[in-house]
Amino acid sequence: MSVSKLSLTRSIAMLSTISSSLLILNKPLTRALRFPIPNLPLATNPRGLSSLSTAAIGNNAGGGRAGALSPAPVTEDLQKIDVNPPKGTRDFPPEDMRLRSWLFFNFREVSRLFGFEEVDFPVLESEALFVRKAGEEIRDQLYCFEDRGNRRVALRPELTPSLARLVIQKGKSLSLPLKWFAVGQCWRYERMTRGRRREHYQWNMDIIGVPEVMVLQEVLRRYSIPEALFGKVCIIIDKIEKLPLAEIKKELESVGVLEEAIEQLLQVLSIKSLTELEEILGDSGEAVADLKQLFSLVDKFGYSEWIQFDASIVRGLAYYTGIVFEMKQPRNTWFHLEACQTNYSDLGFDRGGKLRAICGGGRYDRLLSTFGGDDIPACGFGFGDAVIIELLKEKGLLPELGLQVENIVCALDPGLQGAAATVATILREKGQSVDLVLESKPLKWVFKRASRINASRLILVGDSEWQKGMVGVKILSTGEQQEIKLDELD
Repeated sequence: MSVSKLSLTRSIAMLSTISSSLLILNKPLTRALRFPIPNLPLATNPRGLSSLSTAAIGNNAGGGRAGALSPAPVTEDLQKIDVNPPKGTRDFPPEDMRLRSWLFFNFREVSRLFGFEEVDFPVLESEALFVRKAGEEIRDQLYCFEDRGNRRVALRPELTPSLARLVIQKGKSLSLPLKWFAVGQCWRYERMTRGRRREHYQWNMDIIGVPEVMVLQEVLRRYSIPEALFGKVCIIIDKIEKLPLAEIKKELESVGVLEEAIEQLLQVLSIKSLTELEEILGDSGEAVADLKQLFSLVDKFGYSEWIQFDASIVRGLAYYTGIVFEMKQPRNTWFHLEACQTNYSDLGFDRGGKLRAICGGGRYDRLLSTFGGDDIPACGFGFGDAVIIELLKEKGLLPELGLQVENIVCALDPGLQGAAATVATILREKGQSVDLVLESKPLKWVFKRASRINASRLILVGDSEWQKGMVGVKILSTGEQQEIKLDELD
């Protein structure tokens, strides 16, 4: 065990010892911790405590601030606080925290298997980092405010801009390509539905510096839709599965898209086959060539049965420049990947329409230039925690993750509490988890607690055993019990 880990273990052990000592006192804390009170001159006409304190300080040659030692005023009618977390946020009690830790472990393990390194960024960033282009839906979803230094700041709604900022900050000191991942909390003030909250945790994996498989805006160009309208058109198309088609047409007309182009565009967006797209765009276009390359690579990786082309996946984050993808839940397969040629949503919905997408991502080769840096080819995805947990729960695939502690240590006599603490410290220094019973409890209570925390062993510190330098060890799964020397305990 390293020195730092050992020091931390001993510090926590000391905390347990202090807690145990206070409990053994069996007295109110205010009695146990008394401090001497100096004899202060009393006023001729005794008044309330606040006035007395003020008078005493006023006679002090040190000239302290009058009333500085006065207690806070007592409010007769105490207002009860709302014990629920703010709307759209969540608490993580132990059972939920175990589940979150399990999920994050899997995020990190997959990232490790693919050779990615973990990074992280501040939850609080400059507001300007997320206010890139007018019209992006994310502008209206920011939790933003002005801090005491008159700076505009925001809680991060996503991780990719922070990643771009860090890449620019590091500059030429970085060796490309980068393979980085992060698991971080994000905040968006948006309408809540199942699997969508105002805060969520997101797993991002990004590759920076690999310039392959890029799709341009060929469909929009083919129908003479000006490049200046590209962002606005994408935001509207993003609503296709949320709004009636008549509303989509009306919004496209309002931004200046001609009626004929709208009909042709919507026809193309209904395409679910790469062959059909090739018939419209021809086989010489870069968009079709890139998609063919993508599907060829997918086949070589052995994922071809999991991917389907869908031209309607268009999302409202304007920095995406090429193929984007979403992972959804279809009827007959577990995950479903869809590719198209423009923007991306970090979550979306599931295949049945009840939830957002499990994850989504795409290529963003021009993001760094929007922050004043040099453009570097990049591709990545975001995978939220809320949707996957809902889907796993729905399918009965969540693991049972009860609390599990290797040892529970109990003193059979209050006078042996220090000895029990010594046993706990020895085991912790050997890397084992220990729950030390801090109070004098009957064995029936100890066995119940051992069952609740799924302890593997019960270690009993009794007087006769301790005199011999031994402790009683009971294997809870088998009921086997024996006495073991303290220096042989492991």
